[in-house]
Amino acid sequence: MAETRHTYRISGKDVALEVYADGAGPALVVLPSYGRGAAEDFDFFANTLSAAGFKVLRPQPRGIAGSKGKMEGLSLHDQADDVALVIRELSDGKAVVLGHAFGHGVAKTVAADYPSLVTGVIVAAAQCSSVSPEIERTPHQACDLKAPVEERLAALRKGFFAPNHDATIWLNGWYPETMQMQVSSVGRTAADEFSRAGNAPLLEIIPDSDPFKPRPYWGELRQQLGDRVTTEIIADASHALFPEQPQRVAAMTIEWYRRLIS
Repeated sequence: MAETRHTYRISGKDVALEVYADGAGPALVVLPSYGRGAAEDFDFFANTLSAAGFKVLRPQPRGIAGSKGKMEGLSLHDQADDVALVIRELSDGKAVVLGHAFGHGVAKTVAADYPSLVTGVIVAAAQCSSVSPEIERTPHQACDLKAPVEERLAALRKGFFAPNHDATIWLNGWYPETMQMQVSSVGRTAADEFSRAGNAPLLEIIPDSDPFKPRPYWGELRQQLGDRVTTEIIADASHALFPEQPQRVAAMTIEWYRRLIS
């Protein structure tokens, strides 16, 4: 599959963002998980959607690649502002916003703060309302670049990859300063400020082996938000999801997005 990526650099108030763009058509913005960028993890996904007639926008979070700006004292609302800037500059006025793991909170915040810019929200491998401390520690352990490799791999296997999947592919691509900013931003944002994602329709993609959302919690979001939510389960995947089952995630996204705009 040929790559179609173009790189844009856009600026707003006190922020400069590097954005990868693939394809043309209805826009979809991809927001990555804690401490990771929006590049290699989503290359297959972006290429597949662009080939299907969509424009995929991947803004790098602050602190990664050419994205720069204030890194302290931020909330999820500040990161939503960055995404809104991307939609205004590089889409035709509206977009679906996809948040992977941590990114789901930013995606919901964009929908809550900027409803006129959001066609829909996709939450992929979003955590549930009650995660054990042991699992909550795994992103921090994986992002500790000074820790022994085996400790980091153990964290990746426990928190991010289904059995028999190669967790070594995520040893690289971590950005501790960005993760510190993101963790702090969650603490600065009350859940009721974004959890309902405005009034946007939602697609929830749940990996069946994700310890951040065990089976008893699979219906939680639909119980909270009702028929706005479409829930899909992906087998043989965990919290990393995109490197584990890229074809299935792309197919689910394309089908739902086409129904949404038909």
